[in-house]
Amino acid sequence: MSEERPVTLEFIAAQLQRVLAELRTLRDDVDVLTEIVRRHDAGFDRLEAQLEMVRSEMREIRAELRAMHRQQQRTAARVRALEEQNPGPGG
Repeated sequence: MSEERPVTLEFIAAQLQRVLAELRTLRDDVDVLTEIVRRHDAGFDRLEAQLEMVRSEMREIRAELRAMHRQQQRTAARVRALEEQNPGPGG
């Protein structure tokens, strides 16, 4: 049979010190993870702002393209009207 050692205050104190050291390590790990999450969150906020800028620019480009298309349609209509008024040779 194995002999059991009596539990002493020194043994309990040593065990408590180990537990506290482990808790400090865990707290440090959680602090690191928290800062990583904060950094990622800030990064997502920046990306969201940039995406909104791109969306705004795309809306402006789309409006410009629509205006250019309308301009081209009006020009084409005027050219057709001129061609109908003055048919070229052979026409």
